[in-house]
Amino acid sequence: MTARTPLLDQQSAPAGSVDTLAQIHGAFGTTPNMFRAVANSPAALKSMWGAFGALGGGVIPAQLGEKIAVAIADRNRCEYCLAAHTALGRKAGASSADMSAAQAGRSEDPKTAAALTFALKLVEQRGQLAADDVTAVRAAGFSDEEVVEIVAHVALNLFTNYINVALDVPVDFPGVKLTAR
Repeated sequence: MTARTPLLDQQSAPAGSVDTLAQIHGAFGTTPNMFRAVANSPAALKSMWGAFGALGGGVIPAQLGEKIAVAIADRNRCEYCLAAHTALGRKAGASSADMSAAQAGRSEDPKTAAALTFALKLVEQRGQLAADDVTAVRAAGFSDEEVVEIVAHVALNLFTNYINVALDVPVDFPGVKLTAR
């Protein structure tokens, strides 16, 4: 598979992307293809990497962030993000069964299930939620800070899904099958 945009590295990227690519390489020990594709735009790369860093330091635990990511990836049929976030979820301590359930928008934990339901409603309804949807996620135990962060996680995952699907970025993580829809 060939991406629809060049996959750049520190030698071929625009000067404005080089430092960010070095940070990404340092964090992963390699430079995942998604970031190599986004490196075509230094502004987009800085935005994406900055958002990952900011949300990684937020109040939503990494494991929940990864579960939200796989649910959205599956809904948007983004094989790249599904594979990457399944691996990152496992690294964050989630079981394979937990990640598979999250991919389908489910969890045995009621609080996680509420977050996944909220995140998927955001995607499916393009943000056009009812007050009851926000009330429901708050009633599950999420603070206003966490609710806003869930929305931010959804927005970041839409960005990455669209990059990978639209630009046909080759998956460089262990593959995970999309659910049949």
